[in-house]
Amino acid sequence: MGWRIDLPPQALPADLAALRADVRAFCARELAAHPPALRAKSWLCFDPSFSRKVAAQGWIGMTWPKRYGGGERSALARYVVLEEFLAAGAPVAAHWTGDRQSGPMLLRFGSEAQRMRFLPRLARAEIFFCIGMSEPDAGSDLAAIRTRGRKVDGGWRIDGAKLWTSNAQRSDFMITLVRTEPRGATRHEGLSQFVVDLRTPGITCRPILDLTGEPHFNEVVFEDALIPDDALVGVAGQGWAQVTSELALERSGPERFLSAYPLLAEAITTLSERGQLDKAGDALGRLLAHLMTLRQMSLSVAGLLEQGHDPATEAALIKDMGMNFEQEVPRIVEEALEATPDAIAVEPLARMLEMVTLLAPSFSIRGGTREIMRSIIARDLGLR
Repeated sequence: MGWRIDLPPQALPADLAALRADVRAFCARELAAHPPALRAKSWLCFDPSFSRKVAAQGWIGMTWPKRYGGGERSALARYVVLEEFLAAGAPVAAHWTGDRQSGPMLLRFGSEAQRMRFLPRLARAEIFFCIGMSEPDAGSDLAAIRTRGRKVDGGWRIDGAKLWTSNAQRSDFMITLVRTEPRGATRHEGLSQFVVDLRTPGITCRPILDLTGEPHFNEVVFEDALIPDDALVGVAGQGWAQVTSELALERSGPERFLSAYPLLAEAITTLSERGQLDKAGDALGRLLAHLMTLRQMSLSVAGLLEQGHDPATEAALIKDMGMNFEQEVPRIVEEALEATPDAIAVEPLARMLEMVTLLAPSFSIRGGTREIMRSIIARDLGLR
């Protein structure tokens, strides 16, 4: 018998309405002069000063214990904050990875010393994290990594490279996956995670320009870099179990279907002002129906995570469906408005359409490719 999808209905508590209003007012105030093209970049836009303002509101590390700088709020409260940031196209990239992924990883697997060292500073937006998983020539096959760590006096010597590492050139630390032991019965054995100071001698960040001309991605090269013993996260050799538990956090959030939302909202506003909503009603209606479905699925995963479950397959399903939705948005907007993506246009919509069109190919790569997501889903449904 195959595996069953478990996405129980999840509603947001009514008492979160005040929080939503606070975040919406904050975004309206702080982003009043934020250009349309940057709003279209949404959570990919790196702005440390904005992140520090978010931290001052207590909206980073919201679910973490207070002794580590957190707010001890619910996962659903955090979800409300994320939705409002994404809907507004807020420039949250600086703190996004640490808040979403690296902090929770350290809470779950890190030592007490690591938690005390990193989490309060993450919550204050004083330091920023990136993720070192993918590698050259490995595609989305995470178990095929070749970066190696060998034990030496005082720590580990690391050699290899990580690829497509978002914002590595702007980040302070990276949690990276490294092979520290020979392969065992499976390729998943012998992997370990380290929290790496990117200023360490022997580590070089090489920015990679994307279609927008921005150096969002990077290749991070390790050449005999000495990493101290206390950089090991969790247990040596258990990195695969740790990293796979992390992926549910990366793949199921609202950023997996709201990246293109500012463009969609601007298109609906423009059509309404032109009196042309009826013309594109069917196409936009389908998009909104898909959006609401994805939102409910993502809320369900947020509830499951709060209950201590590990909904990795449900997260993969949301990631796969979400990337299809996000890549469909610019195409349908272009057809509905008979608009042309234009970076120098005066009209905000054309500039937003240009930005999302250029970013759209990356939606099917970030967090794992379409093929990997469908392979995970098929395996856990007993289809292969």
